[in-house]
Amino acid sequence: MRAHLDGEHLDVVVVGAGLSGIGMACHLERHRPGTDYAVLEARHETGGTWSLFRYPGVRSDSDMHTLGYRFRPWTRPETMPAGAAILDYLRDTAREYGVDGRVWLRHRLIAADWSSARSRWVLRVERDGAEQMEFTCSFLLMCPGYYRYDGGHRPPLPDVEAFAGRVVHPQSWPEDLDYAGKRVVVLGSGATAVTLVPALARTAAHVTMLQRSPSYVLPLPSTDRLVEVLPRLLGALGHRLVRWKNILVATAMYRVCQRYPRFMRGVLLRAARSALPAGYLVEVHFTPRYDPWDQRMCMVPDGDFFTAVSDGRATVVTDTITGFTRDRIQLSSGDSVEADILVTATGFNLHLFGEATLSVDGRPIRTTETVTYRGMMLAGVPNMVYVLGYTNATWTLKLDLVADYVCKLLRHMTDNAIAAATPSTPGPEIAITAFKGLTSGYAVRALDHLPRHGSRPPWQATMNYLLDTLTLRRTPIAKDMTFTPPPATPPEQPPNPA
Repeated sequence: MRAHLDGEHLDVVVVGAGLSGIGMACHLERHRPGTDYAVLEARHETGGTWSLFRYPGVRSDSDMHTLGYRFRPWTRPETMPAGAAILDYLRDTAREYGVDGRVWLRHRLIAADWSSARSRWVLRVERDGAEQMEFTCSFLLMCPGYYRYDGGHRPPLPDVEAFAGRVVHPQSWPEDLDYAGKRVVVLGSGATAVTLVPALARTAAHVTMLQRSPSYVLPLPSTDRLVEVLPRLLGALGHRLVRWKNILVATAMYRVCQRYPRFMRGVLLRAARSALPAGYLVEVHFTPRYDPWDQRMCMVPDGDFFTAVSDGRATVVTDTITGFTRDRIQLSSGDSVEADILVTATGFNLHLFGEATLSVDGRPIRTTETVTYRGMMLAGVPNMVYVLGYTNATWTLKLDLVADYVCKLLRHMTDNAIAAATPSTPGPEIAITAFKGLTSGYAVRALDHLPRHGSRPPWQATMNYLLDTLTLRRTPIAKDMTFTPPPATPPEQPPNPA
């Protein structure tokens, strides 16, 4: 990593060195060589989610052949690999494209203020948890992910202080936690819970998944045989075909779920019944209150979750908590569950821009008072792009499209001597509404952190990869955008350190 100085100016600053930040930096290396950029990472290492999450069984809950970058295919047959394999993939990608040398670890963005007079962002950055420095950049790429890293969501639990066992959250899994031979209760029913249950059940005395309401759980093959065949026959084209096959299958499934919810509910419940012992209460424990894909679906490789339940190593209980004793969880039904360890797989706290304070000429940017532009910029905010993936498809699909747009926009600005690109503000004829997406708890809790949407493009964030692929590539870069030339007086330069 090259040396950097207080007061330094960069062409581009990327915030976050996880899946989004590494991918965005690789696109800059590939399509904008010579760009002077840095990747700010608040933590001590790269990898984002795949570095932070260390709970047993952590893995992708999305198809890795689309979660992998378009420009560097995932070449292994596993469809939902372990988190460690994904972390290796991310870091190998960063090394291959030279991005690892651009990452500034332990650099947390505290505040960013756009200066119209100087046509640049002024960044206040905390280094090593103490020292504060100031940098400037011409373009800001916000890629810190979508949730707070300092702790997951913990709902209030009545009288939990009476419980003598350990209470842990998957986002902060303790290295010294010994659950072998213990009675473990996993609170929750989402992707993390259905991942934890079979992993814990291998050595725990018993695992109980305690849920307020069920989620749809869909068993999928853990490997894709086409990955072993098509690339051998067709080389790189084979990997692209596998990727597109998975994109089209996932898109079709989502569309069918939305259009024919009753039919798909029946399909999913039949799949659950076929994976569980005869007579199992699927109507109680695996029949959600909502239609398929109104909330994110839980995918389980080779049905490992159902296997753990069928073998008796795990139990599903659908009930609500009324209190705790020293070694039991009391339920509304009057029953109780024995527990030595409680795992609160109750979700995370969404935060679009980390905890940085953003402003334009000193005026704070209040996210809920802004309108999204193409699902990647904010109306009226110059030279800033953010990455927010799809709710119904893998995150990287949107990242790759956003990065393509960024590179095209930067090229247009360079070729035309443009200093600032500002998305237009929608007129009064555009109806403004809150973000519309999933009804999951984390999505509902996040409404106060998400920008508003307009009633028509480009002030909308679609959840349609195929549509975005067409519109983002074909729409002229200048449409609904205001461009500003460089200031007449050059910005102040930092003093020469020599």
